[in-house]
Amino acid sequence: MIESAAPAAIKIVADQAKEYASPYFGYFFSYEKIVEDFTNQREALELRKNRVDILVGGAKRQNEIIHDDVDNWLKRAEKELRETQNLKGEIDRVKCFKWCPKWGWRYSLSKKLAEEIPIISELLGISDFAQVGYRRPLQGIEFITSTDFLDSESSKSAFNQIMEAINAKGVNMIGLHGMPGVGKTTLAQEVGKHAREQKLFAKVVIFTMSQNPDINKIQRKVAAMFDLKFQTDIEDTRAEELWVRLKAEKDILIIVDDLWEEFKLERIGIPFGDKHKGCKILLTTRHQQVCTKMNCQKEVQLGILSEDEAWVLFRDQAGLEDDCSILNEVAKEVAGECKGLPLAIVTVAKALKGESLDEWRDANQRFKDSTHLYDEEVFGGVLEPLKLSYDYLKKGNNQMTGNDIQMCFLLCSLFPEDFEVFIEELIMYGIGLGLFPNVYSIEDKRKKIVGALKKLKKSGLLLETDDGETIRMHDVVRDFARWLTSTGENRFMVKDKFKEWPDMDESLECYTAIALWYCSSNIQNFPDKVNISKLKTSFLYGVEEGDDLAVVSSTFLEEMKALQVLYLHNISFSPKGFHSLPNLKTLFCLNCKWEHLSSSLTNMRSLEILSLFGTKIDEISEGLVKLSTLKYLRLSSRRIEERAVEEEEEEMNFPPKLVSRLTSLQELHVPNKNNINLLELNSLSRLTALSLELSTTQFSQKDFVFPKLQRYIIFVNGYMSILKVPNNRKLRIENFSSSLSAFNNLFCNVEKLKLRMVSGLKNIVPSIGKKVLNELTSLKLDSCNDMQFLIDITGDQGSTVAFSNLVELTIRWMVSLKGLCYGPSLSHRAIASFTKLTVVTIGYCPKLKTIFSPCVAHSMLCIEELYIKCCHGLEQVIGFAQEEETTKVEMPILPNHFNDSRLYCCPKLRILKIEYCSSLKYVCANTSTQGLQSLECVDISDCPQLMQIFKMKQNKNGQDVVLMYLKVLSCKSLKYVCANTSTQGLQSLESVKIRDCPQLMQIFKMEQNENGQNVVLPQNHCWPKLKTFWIHDCQLFSCFIVQASLLESLILSNVGIIWKTDMPILSEDCIVVGNHEKVFQVQGEYSFSRIKGLYLWNLFEVRIIWNDFAQVVTLENLTTLELRDCKKLRYIFSSMMARSLSHLMNLSIKGCEEIEQLILANDQISSSSSSNASLQPINFPNLTKITVTNCGNLKSLFPFGFVPILPKLECLKIKRNSKLKQVFELEHERKGVAEEDMKFDKLRKLSLKELPSLIHFCPKGYHFVLSALEDLKVRDCPKLTTSFSIDSQEFVYCETKTPQLVEEDAIEESVTVSNAIFNEDIYWSRQGFNESQLPHLT
Repeated sequence: MIESAAPAAIKIVADQAKEYASPYFGYFFSYEKIVEDFTNQREALELRKNRVDILVGGAKRQNEIIHDDVDNWLKRAEKELRETQNLKGEIDRVKCFKWCPKWGWRYSLSKKLAEEIPIISELLGISDFAQVGYRRPLQGIEFITSTDFLDSESSKSAFNQIMEAINAKGVNMIGLHGMPGVGKTTLAQEVGKHAREQKLFAKVVIFTMSQNPDINKIQRKVAAMFDLKFQTDIEDTRAEELWVRLKAEKDILIIVDDLWEEFKLERIGIPFGDKHKGCKILLTTRHQQVCTKMNCQKEVQLGILSEDEAWVLFRDQAGLEDDCSILNEVAKEVAGECKGLPLAIVTVAKALKGESLDEWRDANQRFKDSTHLYDEEVFGGVLEPLKLSYDYLKKGNNQMTGNDIQMCFLLCSLFPEDFEVFIEELIMYGIGLGLFPNVYSIEDKRKKIVGALKKLKKSGLLLETDDGETIRMHDVVRDFARWLTSTGENRFMVKDKFKEWPDMDESLECYTAIALWYCSSNIQNFPDKVNISKLKTSFLYGVEEGDDLAVVSSTFLEEMKALQVLYLHNISFSPKGFHSLPNLKTLFCLNCKWEHLSSSLTNMRSLEILSLFGTKIDEISEGLVKLSTLKYLRLSSRRIEERAVEEEEEEMNFPPKLVSRLTSLQELHVPNKNNINLLELNSLSRLTALSLELSTTQFSQKDFVFPKLQRYIIFVNGYMSILKVPNNRKLRIENFSSSLSAFNNLFCNVEKLKLRMVSGLKNIVPSIGKKVLNELTSLKLDSCNDMQFLIDITGDQGSTVAFSNLVELTIRWMVSLKGLCYGPSLSHRAIASFTKLTVVTIGYCPKLKTIFSPCVAHSMLCIEELYIKCCHGLEQVIGFAQEEETTKVEMPILPNHFNDSRLYCCPKLRILKIEYCSSLKYVCANTSTQGLQSLECVDISDCPQLMQIFKMKQNKNGQDVVLMYLKVLSCKSLKYVCANTSTQGLQSLESVKIRDCPQLMQIFKMEQNENGQNVVLPQNHCWPKLKTFWIHDCQLFSCFIVQASLLESLILSNVGIIWKTDMPILSEDCIVVGNHEKVFQVQGEYSFSRIKGLYLWNLFEVRIIWNDFAQVVTLENLTTLELRDCKKLRYIFSSMMARSLSHLMNLSIKGCEEIEQLILANDQISSSSSSNASLQPINFPNLTKITVTNCGNLKSLFPFGFVPILPKLECLKIKRNSKLKQVFELEHERKGVAEEDMKFDKLRKLSLKELPSLIHFCPKGYHFVLSALEDLKVRDCPKLTTSFSIDSQEFVYCETKTPQLVEEDAIEESVTVSNAIFNEDIYWSRQGFNESQLPHLT
């Protein structure tokens, strides 16, 4: 038994010895395993980081915001990989001593590796992100683009009334009314823009109702602003979803534009009034009675302009001089005829701009002669000015052309209100109606119609849209056009929300155009046949209700023998009657259901334009060949709402040799997978425009070359929008390894080119060609892994000029790219290339050492924006790629303006942004800012080897750099920003943000003594426009002197110490800011009236913030004050200073261990600083949030008097202040007075935690009434004598009670956990998530 016990005992001792010896023995004996684990883990981290980088890149391209945890993880992973790079080298060195290991070295390295392994393991363990980003919240394009606000007396008065109502309690519905064209929408947009900029609401939303509101569209727009994705298509259910989402927002402003009649906003899903008191509605309408019916508490009328205001606007829009000429006298009369209506003024002024005096007189006479067009009730005098603009469309054109421009205008009136009409559609309709008959090709007609639309936009009759591919018509102008087409030769009938055929007394025979919009799937009384023999244009737009489409009889079109244009959308229609449409020239169908369409098309022998989207075709038949006049063919099986999906998209099958026989075809657009034999395209001699989605398999014919085309969009192995029709020349080739010879004719005139994952291509020029790509304006290269240079002229003996019109260059993920140009003699050929380049974006090119060689840099006279990211081999932005290149390159003889590289390098560069370039040392080592005089923004981050950004020296003409924004982050080696002989530069700076630059000593290069050593002297930066100055974690950056009277935001964090010997003598109006006993030193009466945010962090020497309170004028606009880890700070404000903080909203104090009081008592202030103001009670009228944490010597927070000190306080958090006895300290002791209620009506959150000395929250003799309190937390406050209770109205009360005849000091000594009046922890919430129940008052 003893023998058996011995081994067990020995094992126990051995295990214990191993345990106590670990990990020391482990570092020796487990070295190989530790090295293996470290190597595997680090490689796994590298791979995982690369994957996350790719996901983040994709998210950013989708305009998403990256989650903070993802961003933080990437920074940690980057830091870990960077810091462990040296350990890999040490492992290799240890291997060299394999037969004679250095045990101490192995032990040290093993220990280092073992310490890193859990860090890497942790990073790997938290790297499985479900998604890396989230959708960026929308702001509303109306507010971003709102720039047309007219600052008139009427609009200013209306604006002020609306803002006053918005800020008033109890007002939740505001109505703005006025006549058409007076500017209601523009004013409403300005209100929304102002409310958003001033952050008056959490969200500001605007949508247009129109005469026939599209509830579905409105719901989608509002939902998009709140990032809400509906779960159903049912209107009522979506309204409920929207209702719940909007109620979750604290406060919202919703602008309902162009309301025509009373409407229940609940139908959309908008809660307001008692349902949501934080939601305010501003509606605009033409009719005052709508405001009354909508129960608006405030009605505001927007009037017309005064005579003087109207004339000023008219004069500006017409481009007239401010003089007393005869022309101006006539123009004033014309302006008077516009009746002060902004829309009419702008429209007429633009129409007459640049005309002669005779033309002005003629226009004035026409105004005076025509009085029959006025209709005060409907148009309020707008018709006649609009009629004048309409008539002027013929000016400068022959009769026929003028009529065609007018017809383009009238065509736009066939669409519903606020409808954005695709220009391509108008082109198809205009061609179908035979506009501009003197030109014959589709291309020429297109140019004429586009020119007509431009003229209409310039005249103010049509409006621009954001994308440039659509136009729209102002509702007043639309009403005018409808009035024009109510009589005369061109009579139109337009019906919105068409559910029942109208019972019309008049015959339809007179109409030339009929547009029926939003037709129900079951139209009542829809005739089988109508006699409209003059009808040329017919639009039928159905509403899709589930699988049901609007059904139209097959004989409906039978008597429309003059029909030239037919547009059908969501229509189920049998084409039997098509044989009776001999004049039909344009057929455009979207999402329709037809039987035997292909065979029936053969009966339309005059058809010139055929466009079918989402309309199922039994087959693309031989019948198309019989359409001998067909010039334009546009086909896609995809529905217009759908996006291309490779697995689901149906391929369009063309019979062999069909395309080649469409000999009249001028435009072919197939944005869809297809089987077209590309060789057939060469048989189409008239083809000028082409849109195609192609696959690699379609390039099997070696001899194929695309024909020369005037416009095209060709995607190889990519997907295009079916709405896109080429208005330029665009080519995108992806995942392609075959020869590019098929594209030779396209390369000669392509304007936008994208190559992605194209292999075998070492350069663009000469691989693609020598005299090509000179019409290219945009070039995007992505993941072409074989490409080394864009231009290689090593073997070139002739003239090579490429990219001479290139404006935008984007290069990403090019792992072999070494430079833009390469050759033994970079002469004028390189300079002549890139001469118009404006925007350059380069990322993830690890072998790139320089962006621009000197000769290429000389050509960059137009470059304005430069973005560089994650090019870890990059050493210089401008400079030689290799040292030996300086000897190889024979510098050419250059024109005079190229000879001085310092003067003419990138003179128009405005924006420079560089990030994550780990080898970058210089931006432009040999280039001063004499060549960068237009530079406005510099943003450089995570470039650990960067030594200098640029030199700074004025130009010979005295012009300085206009730099406004400077941001430098995590540049570990940067010692100064600018090499400079004077600190008086950069006069235009508005924002300076510098963080994590541990070697940074000063902004400008340091002075040197006679021995060439750097001398640190405080620098006087005269930056009169500076608004923002942030310095974080720059331990050697000690102080700066600045004259910045506009300063609004200041952050100082972890900066160097100012020694007394360094302190300068100040001039007037200067401040010294730094980590000294006093943060600010002020000379003279320097005003801080503009400063809004002040953040002081980790300033360990600071004892006092302000030098002398008597000299500081005011801090009246300070809204945020945050102090963190200022260990020696004793107090913050004097009582006089505290009284000036009328706008302070946020106060945060953390880790200020020596602070004893926030506000210095009156008796502690020098007499020179005191005044009668000190007799006034202290209060903070706008302070809403207070946080005080880890202030070990703080005994009380605020003095308490008879005036509420914090009337708007919403959140109070106090934690870990070990000596805090009372939150509010009575300024004057109350004796023999009944207890008084003090209300904190706004306080929603109160948290008191880990306060071992806290005796009372509210002073004795007071009741605090916390009527709005939603969340109460009290924890670890053992001496607290304040009790909390709740009354029948669910108001929270608190009061402090102490035993009679017991002094406070005695309470402090005697109160323990067992006998305290109140010492229980409280976790209470009004929402019902309670761990504690408050007692009820009786």
